[in-house]
Amino acid sequence: MTVHLKSPDEIEKMRVAGRLASEVLDYIAPFVKPGVTTDELDKLCHDYMVNVQDTVPAPLNYAPPGYSPYPKSICTSVNHQVCHGIPGHKRLKSGDIVNIDVTVIKDGYHGDTSRMYLIGEPGIQAKRLCKVTYEAMWHGIEIIKPGKRLGDIGHAIQQYAEGHGYSVVREFCGHGIGAKFHEEPQVLHYGRAGTGLELKAGMIFTVEPMINAGKPQIRQLADGWTIVTKDHSLSAQWEHTVLVTETGYEVLTQSGGTPPQPTLHS
Repeated sequence: MTVHLKSPDEIEKMRVAGRLASEVLDYIAPFVKPGVTTDELDKLCHDYMVNVQDTVPAPLNYAPPGYSPYPKSICTSVNHQVCHGIPGHKRLKSGDIVNIDVTVIKDGYHGDTSRMYLIGEPGIQAKRLCKVTYEAMWHGIEIIKPGKRLGDIGHAIQQYAEGHGYSVVREFCGHGIGAKFHEEPQVLHYGRAGTGLELKAGMIFTVEPMINAGKPQIRQLADGWTIVTKDHSLSAQWEHTVLVTETGYEVLTQSGGTPPQPTLHS
């Protein structure tokens, strides 16, 4: 496995791309409300990226091996959709939760981030799942520094999520990112402490746990992209792009509207 350590120039470009990706999520937030379709959200984000930011929406026509080209500019995963939900004509309603996942390309480098949005008045269980998933992501991020291992990140996330009665999706993981959308290493959101690749300064990867209220099993819909929970339980996900620094970590996908870092308890 070859992990590309980013140069200072590349890191600066990744900072810009990461901030711009996060600013798309800031921009779209007021529009995420009952009655809007995910297609309308996609068009708003697309126009903002292309016309305001002069960025390229990375998901649009993205086609990894075995997949048909992705037809939209963002992913919108509602309620029991785990990830890669394709925006469509269904209207969001009060009580829904939705993950919006944005990846932009600026000057050849990718910024990748996602947030959960609560529509109207979701129930206590939905709110709790979103909160615990956010905290689980941060438990993983706070582990990051040179000398730690990838297994330490996954272990921290898994322990926290399962400690709250939830399950971790196994089939999808975080990933290295830079000039390519997906690079090495793969960042699992479960695992054993002290195992896996050693972290080194200059690595940049995403931490993006998908946490289910029910069982971890998933299935793919006929559209070839959308992943849902097999038992129809709610699923939540948050994502940041993170740089390993000489002394710890730097979250690259932050902007004015980014939710604050939580105060963590085990």
